[in-house]
Amino acid sequence: MHGNPMNIPPVSIAAAKAALIEQYGEPTLRKRASMLWGTRGVGKSSVVHQVAEHYKVPLVDLRLTTIEPVDIRGAIYADENLAKTVWFPPEFLPSPDQPEGLLFLDELTAADQRLQISAYSLILDRRVGNYQLPDGWLVVAAGNASFHGAISHDMGTALADRMFHFNVQTAIDAFLSHAMARDFAPEVMAYLKIRPDKLDDTQAQLAGDHLIGASPRGWEDISNVLKSGLSDPAKRLFVQGRIGAANAAEFFGVLREIKAGTDVVKLLAARPGPETAALLPKTLDALYGMLYGLLAACTDQPTLARALEIIEQLPDIRGNVPLPIREAQTLAMELLMQRALENGLEAAIFDSPAYARYGERRQMDLQDA
Repeated sequence: MHGNPMNIPPVSIAAAKAALIEQYGEPTLRKRASMLWGTRGVGKSSVVHQVAEHYKVPLVDLRLTTIEPVDIRGAIYADENLAKTVWFPPEFLPSPDQPEGLLFLDELTAADQRLQISAYSLILDRRVGNYQLPDGWLVVAAGNASFHGAISHDMGTALADRMFHFNVQTAIDAFLSHAMARDFAPEVMAYLKIRPDKLDDTQAQLAGDHLIGASPRGWEDISNVLKSGLSDPAKRLFVQGRIGAANAAEFFGVLREIKAGTDVVKLLAARPGPETAALLPKTLDALYGMLYGLLAACTDQPTLARALEIIEQLPDIRGNVPLPIREAQTLAMELLMQRALENGLEAAIFDSPAYARYGERRQMDLQDA
């Protein structure tokens, strides 16, 4: 495939997951395979695992770049009684006593073309050799196209015509929700909130003919680096080695701004009023750094209640650059509510006078709109 042949609109990884869940729930549609197209680290593999977990059904995950054609086709054996050669299917393919599940053919487009022939048989005919895939199994494949900058073999129209296709891209809001659920380093979440274009810079990486670039999977690694016990020089080397020198330079520049802008520990310990106002951030980078820093700190009811008071005081910021205070308050309140519900801390929200006042103002704003 030359250029970009995706004549379907991009969808978020969350939308693709929801679609696969619904497809699996329809026995007729389950017999037709689906193909997830998307760049590296977008979450294609994890989505298929989540669909299997949703239905509590078995999952057979085949990484096609790590196996040989015979591994799918099975071994040929001479049966003297039948005077024929017969195929013994591999043990990892679903057996008749497993009537339902998901068969995941990962890295389909990168696999050796001889192996693709066997994989295509499972997709086209739901069989390979003498093996027949049980009717209740959904086949999901995943891979990259050549325009994603990955090794990719062309997919013919005959095969493409036998599948549903999803052009998967990571939306920043969906990724940040995932990052919050996985307790990413707050600096990573703050940076990507400010620089959403840096979530995946594959196109810029290809244009510059660079080997290393930023990707959703890469940012998870960066989060782990920042949360580790590595020294600062080592962290810088690992970040640079994961997302490239230029991306790392910009990332650490924003981190310096975040750290210089506000001290979350001091802010939480400050008294409401002028003492808190004096510690509030005055730049956009520092503002979002503070929001995600507060979110990470909210592990109990007193801290959550204090965070709500701090968010209520955001209009007290007096800086030289206008900031999106109302938008930041709305985002912070939504994130804190989500964190509270996930950790059984909702009482701190509902008992908070600051949150009650925020709700009253929001209601008045809606009436005035």
